[in-house]
Amino acid sequence: MTDVVHTADASKASAPHGHGISLAEAFWVWVRIAGLSFGGPAGQIAVMHRILVDEKRWIGEHRFLHALNYCMLLPGPEAQQLAIYIGWLMHRTVGGLIAGILFVLPGFLAILALSYVYAAFGNVSVIEGLFFGLKAAVLAVVVQAVFRIGSRALRNRLMIGIAAIAFVAIFFFRVPFPLIILTAGIAGYIGGRLGSPLFRIGGGHGKTTGPILKDEDSALGEQTPIHARPNLAWSMKVSAVFLALWLAPLALLFALVGPDSVFTEIGWFFSKMAVVTFGGAYAVLAYVAQEAVQYYGWLKPGEMLDGLGMAETTPGPLIMVVQFVGFMGAYRDPGTLSPMTAATLGAMLTTWVTFVPCFLWIFLGAPFIEKLRGNVALTGAMSAITAAVVGVILNLAVWFGLHTLFSQVVPWSVGSLALDVPVLSSLVLPSLLLTLAAALAIFRFNTSVIATLLASALAGMMWVLVTA
Repeated sequence: MTDVVHTADASKASAPHGHGISLAEAFWVWVRIAGLSFGGPAGQIAVMHRILVDEKRWIGEHRFLHALNYCMLLPGPEAQQLAIYIGWLMHRTVGGLIAGILFVLPGFLAILALSYVYAAFGNVSVIEGLFFGLKAAVLAVVVQAVFRIGSRALRNRLMIGIAAIAFVAIFFFRVPFPLIILTAGIAGYIGGRLGSPLFRIGGGHGKTTGPILKDEDSALGEQTPIHARPNLAWSMKVSAVFLALWLAPLALLFALVGPDSVFTEIGWFFSKMAVVTFGGAYAVLAYVAQEAVQYYGWLKPGEMLDGLGMAETTPGPLIMVVQFVGFMGAYRDPGTLSPMTAATLGAMLTTWVTFVPCFLWIFLGAPFIEKLRGNVALTGAMSAITAAVVGVILNLAVWFGLHTLFSQVVPWSVGSLALDVPVLSSLVLPSLLLTLAAALAIFRFNTSVIATLLASALAGMMWVLVTA
């Protein structure tokens, strides 16, 4: 029996499945998870694990980690894809749709509201101070991400070397991020196939403590559900549907407003990002920021940090920051529309082309991925990609640091070597002090990201008001 959408028979979709968990019950569980999904992918995955494995006992530890490991191989936000994967395992396609949409919806609405405030009142002292403080804290959070991911991924000299090469390539020579990830993936795949132990690192988000729920003791059980087994006919149907949902708006924009419209540019650019966003949001933010600022002119240099601050303090995937990029790009080039109308459409379009592919990757690939369990070549590719991502995130930290701590940065190049060089006399001392305070809070006192961001925002507002 193939997995169909079941729109023709709503009673079947809402009735309990073999595991006894109704779709209505699952809906409210996913609402709860969505509302608690703060703190980036590690925090979001921890929330899902606590609720779905430890509390609800829907799926076992091994199945949860298996789904996570393969979601990490896919482009896009791994936490949202994990939610889609589990929703699909539990309640077929409609369950995956519910889990994936709810995971994004609260963050979309929150960032849209903050974007309205930013566009309308960004020059007000209080708002300027809020984002002034957020930038400093976000810089500390990105540095923490380098250490956190690096400690997990760089377990031998080869992995350290891959990270170093990736950093040098993107920071000094502007090698495109997709090319870096592709090269690392190919190298890792070859190393895995050759049986090199240096590539057997794997992913994960820390060790599990406490009693482990076995798959056979969970509500879903250890057997693969019938709908989750590979079925070529279903794969072709789901590919056609989600490819149309993803690409049809782009074709329509191209036909109606042409290739030079800001909406066409937004749709095309973030569609490309949806295909190459391996390693999570941090891995591509520098690339997105550089393109949005230098090539398209959608943002000013410091504004990417403002958007990242919004994404860090709202629920949902961190990659939601691209919604802010699309919002500001359309706001500044509205054409015949009002700026706010254009900005709203830009935010919606960006979100659509960023997240629709996530459903395609899971619905199309998950049944076949289940059959690739233990594939050493894919494990090698994932390990090399994760190592390269550490170097790319380090590039992001340096790029953010230059534009946060210095008010003037000048480009310098010799041949293929290109750098952004800070003007030392333009050091912004309050930003440096706030960044050091945020780093101290995170690294020394283990303060949560949310608390650090809120405290930094409050300090920024107070500073601007006092010095105004």
